Amino acid sequence: MRRTVFNEDHEAFRETLRAFIEAEVVPVYDEWFAAGQAPRDFYYKLGELGIFGINVPEEYGGAGLDSHKFEAVLYEETARAGVQFGGSGVHVLLALPYIKMLATDEQKKRYLPKFVTGEEMWAIAMTEPGTGSDLAGMKSTAKLSEDGTHYVLNGAKTFITGGVHADRVIVCARTSAPTAEDRRHGISLFAVDTKSEGYSVGRKLDKLGLKTSDTAELAFVDVKVPVEDLLGEENKGFYYLGHNLASERWGIAFGAYAQAKAAVRFAKQYVQERTVFGKPVAHFQNTKFELAACQAEVDAAEAVADRATEALDAGELTPAEAASAKLFCTEVAHRVIDRCLQLHGGYGYMNEYPIARLYADNRVNRIYGGTSEIMKSIIAKDMGL
Repeated sequence: MRRTVFNEDHEAFRETLRAFIEAEVVPVYDEWFAAGQAPRDFYYKLGELGIFGINVPEEYGGAGLDSHKFEAVLYEETARAGVQFGGSGVHVLLALPYIKMLATDEQKKRYLPKFVTGEEMWAIAMTEPGTGSDLAGMKSTAKLSEDGTHYVLNGAKTFITGGVHADRVIVCARTSAPTAEDRRHGISLFAVDTKSEGYSVGRKLDKLGLKTSDTAELAFVDVKVPVEDLLGEENKGFYYLGHNLASERWGIAFGAYAQAKAAVRFAKQYVQERTVFGKPVAHFQNTKFELAACQAEVDAAEAVADRATEALDAGELTPAEAASAKLFCTEVAHRVIDRCLQLHGGYGYMNEYPIARLYADNRVNRIYGGTSEIMKSIIAKDMGL
């Protein structure tokens, strides 16, 4: 079946991106993997390539487009090569929508030009130790100073992707206590400068997968945040967070589909080259049947991912549809990648093979952005159950 989601511009971008990955990422990726993060200067290269500015208005140095399809191409090409772009994904997929939606003109003039070049890398800090998916239970606070010039931020965050290299972090904190009627009330968002006194990066967390993506614990001790860095209105942060969850979950869904597609490619190549009992592994009926079944699942996930992409670009992707896409694509990827690793035999367990890294990278897709169980709850509620 012919895909219709991409046009000539997307395919030209794909060619450029594929060449960039082969030249700038693949030769050094093992070093990044061992170090547990991509080097900071790599993000400047992404800025030069235009990756960060695709959806940024032209007046701030971007391309002025309003589409997630170029991000979709990026997901496919990084998965195809078996690499990750460090923690930069959160910079574009998570942080940028909040800047575009909430920042004033003055804030955009300060934030976006450096965002586009990679001079300022952004992250977002929601999760706290002990809260997990329960964002309404966050304890971090931001108290307005007596003279009204700044907020005093205190608290801690964990599992913050891009947190080591981040220059600014969108921090969620309580500016008011929750009410009896609405425990989600009282959360606000702040664009915090990581050079601020009292701001500190704790452990760089040692994860099962996504090894090149720096993930950290953050701590705030009497951090002064200028009122000019409040994003949106006070106490409406939870609403803002919910507004952007659909695009976040789309990204996880599409990325998972792309990983499943790459896993089939890796497995097909391996079984054609690997010889057992004097024959290529691809010769055996079990191999053919396993890969055929995997391909069928990938085809279905591709259709779901493409449909969600079109809906997102049209501004029509509902929370329930995003949850459904995330649930389906991440569960498909889980099954497909596991079966493709099995076809590698013992070599599939070795990190020198991309399938092993893919297996570890994929596991978090059913956890972050809302667990599979949370996705089922959202879908069930939409069904009237």
